[in-house]
Amino acid sequence: MAESETRYRVGGMDCASCATKIDTAVRRLTGVADVSVSVMAGTMTVRHDGSSDLKAIEKKVTGLGYSVAPFVGTAAPAHTQGAQHRHDHGHDHRDHAGHDYDHPHDHGEKEIEGLHGHDHAPMAGPWWQSRKGRLTILSGAALVAAYTVGHLVPTIASYAFIVAVLIGLVPIARRAIMAAFSGTPFSIEMLMTIAAIGAVIINAGEEAATVVFLFLVGELLEGVAAGKARESIQSLTALVPKNALLEDNGQTREVPAESLAVGAIIMVRPGDRISADGIIISGESAIDEAPVTGESTPVRKGVDAVVFAGTVNGDAVLRVRVTAAAADNTIARVVKLVEEAQESKAPTERFIDRFSRYYTPGVLVVAALVAVVPPLLFAGPWGEWVYKGLAILLIGCPCALVISTPAAIAASLSAGARRGLLMKGGAVLETLGKVTMVAFDKTGTLTEGRPQVTDIISFGLSGAQVLSRAAVLEQGSSHPLALAILNRAKSDGVPVPPAFELEALPGKGVSGKVGGEALDLLSPPAARERGALSAEQDARIAALNDEGKSVSVLLVNGVVAGLIAMRDEPREDAEAGLAALKSAGVKAMMLTGDNKRTAAAVAGMLGIDWRGEMMPEDKQRVVGELKREGFIVAKVGDGINDAPALAAADIGIAMGGGTDVALETADAAVLHGRVGDVARMIELSKRTMRNILQNITIALGLKAVFLVTTIIGITGLWPAILADTGATVLVTINALRLLRIKI
Repeated sequence: MAESETRYRVGGMDCASCATKIDTAVRRLTGVADVSVSVMAGTMTVRHDGSSDLKAIEKKVTGLGYSVAPFVGTAAPAHTQGAQHRHDHGHDHRDHAGHDYDHPHDHGEKEIEGLHGHDHAPMAGPWWQSRKGRLTILSGAALVAAYTVGHLVPTIASYAFIVAVLIGLVPIARRAIMAAFSGTPFSIEMLMTIAAIGAVIINAGEEAATVVFLFLVGELLEGVAAGKARESIQSLTALVPKNALLEDNGQTREVPAESLAVGAIIMVRPGDRISADGIIISGESAIDEAPVTGESTPVRKGVDAVVFAGTVNGDAVLRVRVTAAAADNTIARVVKLVEEAQESKAPTERFIDRFSRYYTPGVLVVAALVAVVPPLLFAGPWGEWVYKGLAILLIGCPCALVISTPAAIAASLSAGARRGLLMKGGAVLETLGKVTMVAFDKTGTLTEGRPQVTDIISFGLSGAQVLSRAAVLEQGSSHPLALAILNRAKSDGVPVPPAFELEALPGKGVSGKVGGEALDLLSPPAARERGALSAEQDARIAALNDEGKSVSVLLVNGVVAGLIAMRDEPREDAEAGLAALKSAGVKAMMLTGDNKRTAAAVAGMLGIDWRGEMMPEDKQRVVGELKREGFIVAKVGDGINDAPALAAADIGIAMGGGTDVALETADAAVLHGRVGDVARMIELSKRTMRNILQNITIALGLKAVFLVTTIIGITGLWPAILADTGATVLVTINALRLLRIKI
């Protein structure tokens, strides 16, 4: 039976133990092959064989105390297209915008009051309006009331604190029991329940009530922090305007942007955000692409140029033909890609998950030994040592440790995506920091991908006259060399009068007449055939060819009037980008299919090692050789003709402006094609790994300190719960610093 994949929005997750409980519970259901849960993205992806009862999956998740709703109207991930089972009814794009997805799906299940995280959409509305917020406030009020009653009527103080304990503990205990039945017996809720009940039994009700309240405060803070992380990438979708001006039978009318169909024509006024991905069919304007690509200066775009949803039209009215439905535009796909990436675990994260599986039961054993060994073997007081054992239970919760990696990775993936750096998951992000060799494609990656006029050499005429006559002959041609001449003429403001009797000379050039002059623009071999070139001119052409330039020869009335040299020039930022890699200790190499002369010229300008005249399989072979030499190799290319080499490398990075290929074939993508972004990606990875190390140190360090202070009697139950929730909040806040980094 074909495997299918269903994605869900899950509301109310705020720490790693939430994800673990959901993962464990759903994985045990019939027909489920794999489960991926991301706390930071608030998503769950379930791979199943088609025999699974999807309602049972949703019921299991709501039973644990979370809201769940299938994704609606999103495109399938590349690796599962054709095997879909994703409730794709219509194109309700609201789930992308992060507004409606957190409300529980109504399948007749009744929500269990006070269960974990029914503060639907943590970033929507103030925290005190959420269910978790209200429960925390109620628990705090009960604690204050218990202290007041205890002070006024000391004889019933212990009962007042028991009531305060129960108000906060009943929902926690209910979640603990549901998690235990679903395969997670050692949840933080279970440890909390045992500790609080134990404290009441040994007559420490006051501390038990304080601990329950602090636990709820900690969870609330975790929820707010997780909401902030989730919000960072979801806020991208707010860039897409809600409405669009649709052209319909010569009239324009305002329609919801979500309703735009592929092929529709929309009008975009100056200052408006573009409401869909599309192609300009009339008008020319400066487009501010900073929201999507991070490009700081507006880009001038005219007819046939591609524009993205969410970018801002500068100074002229544009008419745009829509090329992607709302659910498939660049921003929606970036958001989906980042969320899917957050579900895939990094090697460090997988190790910590395995470690925590043994760590939590180990803590239970240590707590039990601390509680019973001193009284049994050394006649220690039972009350004191049971109290210490209960405190160790709270210290031992692995939440902070388990969240340390995914929180940092989620923040990095979001920070990268907002700057046009897309990485498909934690494993990619982790490997990028280890890269020691970057192999670049040349055309369109290190170079602009289109020839530009580099030299105009004139004989008897001025340079402008040579350019003007050459442009006259190239009018109407779409050949790359012709476009280079026409673009240079336009940028130099050279007049281009109309030509007469234009004639293409196949394999040789073009000829025509203008103002009584017979003009020919020929290749050097064709000019030689006519005997037009002198030895000196031939030497000039050879020198230009040695620099990797293509040369066209202009003849006026049969006499050589000038030479025009063209070459695909390096990108403006290529040299600086390669220098950034070098300063980071990463080597670079250029692999190109171009002839060796051109390759050597471009590589010489950039100061980079190179290999020329390479077929796709040759590039793949070189990547393999570099890996055997011990390099960790990243291959950077356009994602199409470099596919074999991209696949062979440790990391494949596609350069491109949000194309399907760039987004879906490689491990990572640089959306706005800057060479320097490869170094930025590697730097982001290194910062992330440093952040993860800091997080693990915070998580384990705090626990170690409080473990020692608890055993020697300095700290008790409520500092123990602070050690747990405090560490989790500190780790999350530290991870969120990655959202603000300037790269």
